[in-house]
Amino acid sequence: MAKLVQSKIAYGGDYNPEQWPRDVWDEDVRMFELANIDIATVGVFSWVKYQPNEETYTFEWMDEVLNYLSNHGIRASLATGTAAHPAWMAKKYPDILRVDFTGRKHTFGQRHNSCPNSPTYRKFSAALAEKLAERYKDHPALAVWHISNEYGGACYCENCAREFRVWLEGRYHTIDRLNEVWNTSFWGHTFTHWDEVVPPNLLSEHMSELQPTKTAFQGISLDYSRFMSDSMLACYRLEYDAIRKHTPDIPITTNLMGTFKPLDYFEWAKHMDIVSWDNYPSYDTPPYQVAFRHDLMRGLKHGQSFMLMEQTPSQQNWQPYNSLKRPGVMRLQSYQAVAHGADTVMFFQLRRSRGACEKFHGAVIEHVGHEHTRVFQEVAQLGHELKQLGHQLLEARTLARVGILFDWANWWAVEYSSGPSVDLKYVNEVTKYYEALYSEHIAVDVIGKETDFSQYDIVIAPVLYIVSGQDAAKIRKYVKNGGKFITTFFSGIVDEHDLVHLGGYPGPLRDVLGIWSEEIDALPPNKHNQIVISHADGRLQGSYDCFMLYDRIHCEGAEVLAVYGQDFYRGEPVLTRNHFGQGIAYYVASSPDDRFLRDFLRSICAESGVESLIEASDHVESTIRQKDGQAYLMVLNHSSDPQVVRPLVGQGMDVLTGTFLGGSFVAEPYGVYILRLENS
Repeated sequence: MAKLVQSKIAYGGDYNPEQWPRDVWDEDVRMFELANIDIATVGVFSWVKYQPNEETYTFEWMDEVLNYLSNHGIRASLATGTAAHPAWMAKKYPDILRVDFTGRKHTFGQRHNSCPNSPTYRKFSAALAEKLAERYKDHPALAVWHISNEYGGACYCENCAREFRVWLEGRYHTIDRLNEVWNTSFWGHTFTHWDEVVPPNLLSEHMSELQPTKTAFQGISLDYSRFMSDSMLACYRLEYDAIRKHTPDIPITTNLMGTFKPLDYFEWAKHMDIVSWDNYPSYDTPPYQVAFRHDLMRGLKHGQSFMLMEQTPSQQNWQPYNSLKRPGVMRLQSYQAVAHGADTVMFFQLRRSRGACEKFHGAVIEHVGHEHTRVFQEVAQLGHELKQLGHQLLEARTLARVGILFDWANWWAVEYSSGPSVDLKYVNEVTKYYEALYSEHIAVDVIGKETDFSQYDIVIAPVLYIVSGQDAAKIRKYVKNGGKFITTFFSGIVDEHDLVHLGGYPGPLRDVLGIWSEEIDALPPNKHNQIVISHADGRLQGSYDCFMLYDRIHCEGAEVLAVYGQDFYRGEPVLTRNHFGQGIAYYVASSPDDRFLRDFLRSICAESGVESLIEASDHVESTIRQKDGQAYLMVLNHSSDPQVVRPLVGQGMDVLTGTFLGGSFVAEPYGVYILRLENS
C-alpha cells in the first residue's frame, strides 16, 4: 500500500480558503508559517462547488488553492467532497435521500444524508473521485487522498431493502439456510421468498424509538448492521478504486471516529492505506478512554502508525458545555496521539468559519484574525517542537505484550441481545480492563479477531458473547501453546449468527476454561455482590465488589480462586483458573470493581514478566515506542499538579528539552517528556 511521505510529523488541519477572499489567504499563509503548519485538508464539503450541475465540473478554484498551497510549501490532504451531495442532485434524483430508522424519508439538508445503496450516489461520487484523480495526480501539493468524511448514516429505503436481499443471498445462498440462522420458526417469521425480507427498523422488528437496540430478531438486526457497514464501505471502495487507477503511490484514507458503533472499522482498515481518525473528547473524558481509542485506531492495521486527522485546538461546538481546553491541554493531547502511534497532528479547523453550526468550533485562527491569541501561541509552540522532533518517532512501533480484544460484530450482538441487563454496555466492559492496565502503566495493544495472538503473553477478551468455531479454535491454539487468556461473564454464548451454543455456556470454550455456566443473574445498579478470595494467589486478597451480572458456574477441571460473598449462590465460584495445554485460561464471572481489576491484572502481568513502564500516580500516562532499535519512553502528566515519575525501563535524554532524566523526576502540570532511552 502507498505510504505518506514525510520527513517529520505532519502538522496542520482542515482549511476552507474558498470561503474567504484572497487577501485573507495571504494572511493565513503568513500565520501558517509562524506555526510551522505544513499540511492542509481541503475540499471536504465541496461537491456542489466541484459539480454545480449534472453536466458541469468546475475545478479551477481548486487549481488555485492547490497551487497557492504548493507555492508556500504546504502539502494537501485532498478530499473528494462526497460527504454532502448537492441540492440539485437531491431534487432531480430523490433515490439519493436516506430513509431513517423511523421510516421517514429525508429531504435535502445537513450532511451524510445520502443512501449508500443509491445508484445515483454511487455513480456520481465515483465519477467525481476519478475526475479529481485525473486532474491532480501529478500535482506537487498532493500528499494524501481524503475520501468523503466521517462516514455514517444508516438507511432503510427500498434501495437498501433490495440490496439487503442480494447481500443475504450471497451470504446464505438459500432461503432455508436464512431461516435456519435467523431462527425464523420463532413467532412464525419463516420466509418463503427473498423478496419477503424487509430491513429491521421501527416499522418492522424494532420495538422502541427510545431503545433502538430492542429488536425482536437479533439475527436479522445483526446482519443488517453488517450489511450497512459493508454498504458504506462499498461506497468508499468505489472512490478508492477510481483514485487508485491514477495515483498508485499516493495514500488514500477516510477519517474514522474511534468507537463509532455503526461501522466495523477492522473491516474498513483492510481497504485503507493509512488509518486516520478524529479525536474529540469531552471536557470530562478520562484520558484512559482517549488512549484506548488511539490504541484501537493503531490496532486496526496491526500496529501501523495512523493519522490524527482532526482535533480541536480549543473547544468544540456540539457538546452541552463547550469548555475551553486549559493552557497546555491541547499540546498534551496532541502528544498523547503521538505517544500511541500518530504520525500527524491536525486540527479542525485552521480558520473559524463565519456562519452555520460550526462557527463557534475552535480554530487555529480565531475570528479576531491575528496571531495574538492564547490558542495560536500554543499552536505555534507545538509546531516548533514538532519541527525540532523531526523524524525520530515517524513509524515507530509500540511495544506491548498484552492485547485486549475488541470486535464490532460482538458489540452489535451484545447490545441487540434481549437481556440479561439493560446496563450491559460492551465498550464500558472492555475499557474497564484497559483502564486497569493503563493505571498500572502497562503497554497494551487493542486487537481484532484476525490479529496474531501469539505475539502476546496475555490476551484479554471481555464479554466475548460471539464465539464462532473459528474463534474457539484460535483461542484454544493460543492457550494450548502457552498463552494466558482472560475472558468474562456473558462469553461463549452464541455463534456468529446469534444462535445460542447448546450444551451449556460458554459453548466451545468450555474445555479451555474448564467451567460450565448454569445461570446468569442480573441485578439493578443499587445491588451488588462480593468477590471473596478463597485461594491466596499473588496480590489478590480479601474481598471486592462486583456488579450487574453474576454467572453461576460449575468447575470442570478449573481451579477456584474466588467465590461469591452473598445471595443464594454464596460460596460458588466467581473467579477461576484452568491449565490447558501449556497455557492458562481465566474466567471472571461478574463485573468487578476497579480495585479488583488492578490487583488481578497486576498479578497476572507479574507472573508473565510484563512490567510497568513507570512508577507514578494514575494521573500520569506512559507509552513506549521503538524505531530502528531505539526505544522512546513517552510520559504525559494529565494533571494540573506536578507529579513524581520514576521510569522503570531505563533513563535517557528528553528529546524536547535536551535534559537528561535519570531516576525520578517531577513532571510539570500537563507536562510531556520523550526519553530517548539508553542501551535500548
